[in-house]
Amino acid sequence: MEGRRLLRLLFLLFATVLLLLFTLLNFPYPPSNTAELLDCTTYSPWCTSKNRFQSKKPDLVKNPSYPTRHHHAADVPHHPLDPLTIQEFNKVRSILKSYALLENKPYALHSVVLEEPEKSVVLKWQKGDPLPPRKASVVARAEGVSHVLTVDIDTSEVTGGHEMHLSGYPPMSMEDMTSATVAPLANADFNRTIIERGIDLVDLACLPISSGWFGKTDEKRRLIKVQCYSTKDTANFYMRPIEGLTVLLDLDTKEVVEITDEGRNIPIPKAANTDYRYSSQSTHQKLKLLNPISIEQPKGPSFTIEDEHIVKWANWEFHLKPDPRAGVIISRAMVRDPETKELRNVMYKGLTSELFVPYMDPTDAWYFKTYMDAGEYGFGLQAMPLEPLNDCPRNAYYMDGVFPSADGTPYVRSNMICVYESYAGDIGWRHSECPITGMEIREVRPKVTLVVRMAASVANYDYIMDWVFQTDGVIRIKVGLSGILMVKGTPYMNMDEVNQQENLYGTLLSENVIGVIHDHYITFYLDLDVDGSNNSFVKVNLERQRTKPGESPRRSYLKAERNVAKTEKDAQVKLGLYDPSEFHVINPSKKTRVGNPVGYKVVPGGTAASLLSHDDPPQKRGAFTNNQIWVTPYNETEQWAGGLFVYQNQGEDNLAVWSERDRPIENKDIVLWYTLGFHHIPCQEDFPIMPTVSSSFDLKPVNFFESNPILGIPPNVENDLPNCNAAASV
Repeated sequence: MEGRRLLRLLFLLFATVLLLLFTLLNFPYPPSNTAELLDCTTYSPWCTSKNRFQSKKPDLVKNPSYPTRHHHAADVPHHPLDPLTIQEFNKVRSILKSYALLENKPYALHSVVLEEPEKSVVLKWQKGDPLPPRKASVVARAEGVSHVLTVDIDTSEVTGGHEMHLSGYPPMSMEDMTSATVAPLANADFNRTIIERGIDLVDLACLPISSGWFGKTDEKRRLIKVQCYSTKDTANFYMRPIEGLTVLLDLDTKEVVEITDEGRNIPIPKAANTDYRYSSQSTHQKLKLLNPISIEQPKGPSFTIEDEHIVKWANWEFHLKPDPRAGVIISRAMVRDPETKELRNVMYKGLTSELFVPYMDPTDAWYFKTYMDAGEYGFGLQAMPLEPLNDCPRNAYYMDGVFPSADGTPYVRSNMICVYESYAGDIGWRHSECPITGMEIREVRPKVTLVVRMAASVANYDYIMDWVFQTDGVIRIKVGLSGILMVKGTPYMNMDEVNQQENLYGTLLSENVIGVIHDHYITFYLDLDVDGSNNSFVKVNLERQRTKPGESPRRSYLKAERNVAKTEKDAQVKLGLYDPSEFHVINPSKKTRVGNPVGYKVVPGGTAASLLSHDDPPQKRGAFTNNQIWVTPYNETEQWAGGLFVYQNQGEDNLAVWSERDRPIENKDIVLWYTLGFHHIPCQEDFPIMPTVSSSFDLKPVNFFESNPILGIPPNVENDLPNCNAAASV
């Protein structure tokens, strides 16, 4: 009886915590240290109480320091690509309740998003035209079967409903994840094991860990693994693993299938020095290294948000929306030509397609940690409210996400995305003439960019995703990694105790704590439409040429050889320092004044390639990382690099499989896929929380413009800038 009473109390406590978390995560965070920022004596809409947008629409941009709650109940769509509204979610929910396939039986909705109209329809649509029919794409599970449905919101018609015969399951719902973490508490053997490990049940925190796929034993059941930690004396429970204890759980029935406990000889690491919260740091740990800094805009911001989702800034215009799986979707990105003044198409759609995170420890409690963060957990579902002044600067606009719960009831993820202008002292272009010419020329232009940001906390790890737009036509996609390492408990307290022949699978970070080696691969879907939909992929190889005897004092030089990819296999690219190339997407039917085809090129930044064996089950599922670049013909069903259903799939429906069809891609509507990679060998500086590490790649104009598109932008002038004085308060 005492055990049952304790269990009931635990469930009540958990429900209370969940409710508090939900409330906090959906309420705008208060600003931090606003009083330390600047009071501008020259009028600035960001540091006075005046109208924040002057002539621009003040209702379109929220107060950056105090983001206000947007009441979404009255939202209506204005654009064919606008996400579903609360009213539309509620109607879909009502329609599905009476749909024959789901009626009078328990079911869960794992995805409800806008079913986007056909691309040709969207491209023809102009503001003022009637919207195409609004439809919802739904993935529902009932009685252990996954169904893909289309709901016509206007007519209430439901089509589809066919059972998916590929392996795998849809992304977990938030209810799946939360219920999985408490389900083991209903098992007496689990509770006994926890107590025998010296852990009080009230100090227990558990995580739902996707199980991957490793053979026939994983088939026909939706499984998840649960591992737990001690929260005693620290908020950073990730640093206190109950090592070797793993619960295998049936995600549908919540039945405990198996409990494995192989770490009884491994102590739980101590809580000392693990808490990362500023309020928990001692006086001697707190650092005051910098004076406050803030970007001020005396004439107001240079961007507007029209109809909630159309971003207009400088020479750019694009559609922006949150998504539960991708996080952020950028659509219809167009740049204005400085000569013709017309908007020109650059990208129809760009998004984060999948994140593959394999850990490099083959032991029993770790081998399955090979996460697909978008297809298993929902990258957008893990987005946290951004904190003003720290996640985003004071001049930021915030956009909410509206997503459905498992029963279809919509909820709001407040401040999920921020949009802001950034100036970091970078230079757009410059030239100073040498004194020997006698020409006193010093011409410099500042580089100001527009940043679209989302941050997702996928349990311990935090991803900062930036889409950065530049006035020179460049789009930079940047990924930052921060958060907390997933660590392994160990009996070792010092490296002197470790046998040199022993493989720790990582780095000893602190006493009894190993940071396990792992990789991160972020694959992006980039439907480039350079001046139109029909494009070609060109690999421009730099090849060494030898001069002929007597031709030149030089013995060698480099020549650019252009090779147009005919089919998909021609466009599969592994990057290499000793195979230097450029990767162009061109429109062969559009040429510049001097005859070059207009185009954009992918400019890789620092990246990493997967070294796992191709026959390793995780790499079969993550085969989209076998190359850094792929090019496929546009197909609206091919958007997720790991396949539509990633959870426990066997890798038979992913980007690598599609590309093996070797379809024609020359002068076609094509999609480019790029994978940004990180190898992470943890170090002590990553403990107890990691400083952000970043990498990026660019989409850059190549013969797209007739000349430098920002030749005519003015330099900064002192009188245009605010005169700011330090103030005790704003």
